Amino acid sequence: MNQANDHKDHQSRRNFLKASAIASAFMIVPRHVLGGKGFLAPSDRLIVAGIGVGGKGESDLKLIHESGKAEIAYLCDVDTRQAANSVKRFPKAKLYKDWREMYDKEHKNFDAVTVSTPDHNHAIQTLAAMQLRKHVYVQKPLTHDIYEARILTAAAKKYKVVTQMGNQGASNDGPRLLREWYDAGLIGDVHTIYAWTDRPVWPQGIPWSKNKAEIPKELDWNLWLGTAPYKEYVDKLVPFNWRGWWDYGTGALGDMGCHLLETPFSVLNLKYATEVEASVGSVYYDSFKRGYYPESCPPSSHVTLKFPKTDKTLGDVTVHWMDGGIQPTRPEELGANEVFGDGGNGTLFIGTKGKMMSNTYGDKARLLPLSRNENLNIAQKFARVPNQANGHYGQWVEACIAGHGKKELSSPFEIAGPLTECLLMANLAIRAADIQKINDKGKETYPGRYRKLLWNNEQMKVTNFDDVNQFVKRDYREGWSLGEK
Repeated sequence: MNQANDHKDHQSRRNFLKASAIASAFMIVPRHVLGGKGFLAPSDRLIVAGIGVGGKGESDLKLIHESGKAEIAYLCDVDTRQAANSVKRFPKAKLYKDWREMYDKEHKNFDAVTVSTPDHNHAIQTLAAMQLRKHVYVQKPLTHDIYEARILTAAAKKYKVVTQMGNQGASNDGPRLLREWYDAGLIGDVHTIYAWTDRPVWPQGIPWSKNKAEIPKELDWNLWLGTAPYKEYVDKLVPFNWRGWWDYGTGALGDMGCHLLETPFSVLNLKYATEVEASVGSVYYDSFKRGYYPESCPPSSHVTLKFPKTDKTLGDVTVHWMDGGIQPTRPEELGANEVFGDGGNGTLFIGTKGKMMSNTYGDKARLLPLSRNENLNIAQKFARVPNQANGHYGQWVEACIAGHGKKELSSPFEIAGPLTECLLMANLAIRAADIQKINDKGKETYPGRYRKLLWNNEQMKVTNFDDVNQFVKRDYREGWSLGEK
């Protein structure tokens, strides 16, 4: 054998073994070590696109990013004024005005979508994301219409994506404490619930403005309208007061119901109501002249819903909703100077052996009388969410990274869908009060007032007053479609 060739073969083998050893070392060293402090492997990082990135959307994205495992890569808002703070916070994120363009161009580049737009556009933006197999975080209420909520609930199951509604109080300790107390039998069988709020804190029970205004150059009004009927732009509607108009918002129920009624749903396993009735506040513009403003939500309402027996109750459950500052009678067990709920908002459970209540977001759960909370020792049964309400966002991020069905969520669509439908069914009773008919004598009548609506859940319709079923599934403006498949 040639000595020179033998030396070359030996040297090549040494180099090969050395290279293999180095490669093997790199293969067994954790990726975060190689990347340095703070490095996240691509598989441990969620790439997020946000739609509606001002106001609540701004805080949503901030808290999602602060989970430490999410990158905010794309921003979308029809109003660049509202997007300004998020653009400043996430300077590397690409900005769009039209969510459809963002989906079309970038869908291969992100994993998940947040939707924090007005209620009337939630469903189309969310369903389109799920059809792209993107995880979704959607602000409350989940949808504007009952039909939309049913579609999104089914879509979450079909597309097997991770879903969460933005009722962050569902991740507080309070709802879990209430469940543990109830399961331990501390208040017996719950048969009645009261939930109340001081909302609306925006104008309601008013006529639509007749004063046209100039559309701000930063706002794409057509995109903002989206599915809603076309109307000329008016001042003081954007960015917040749309909540009080039926074309866009869902009133106080849509705004606060998901926060205040989540606890009864989780404690009692409530699903779909069977009956609903409502009384609403009136506005008089002159002596004995009642205003008729069907486009606007009323200034106040009291809604009563009946839910069938669940595996957590002995019989039906009656739920009372009150808004506009209306509150239930103070419980006898509560002292004269003790705060009811948090003052303006709260939820009260009435059982056969006692009562318990909580604040907005299910916070500060306590038994009544308050002395019952002293030396209370009930074993923890349900896992807590780290950082509670703020951890609602990180919980979703972790679940998205883990994959569908791998981690528990506080408000996935299987829970959020029926909860949203409950609120929107309550709104059917409220809207029924403003359905106007002209009788054979030319007189205005209101056949939907002062009646109980009976609900067929399978058919998604009111069976004893068909006129109100127009609000179960609205017609979208031409050019817009939910696109369910």
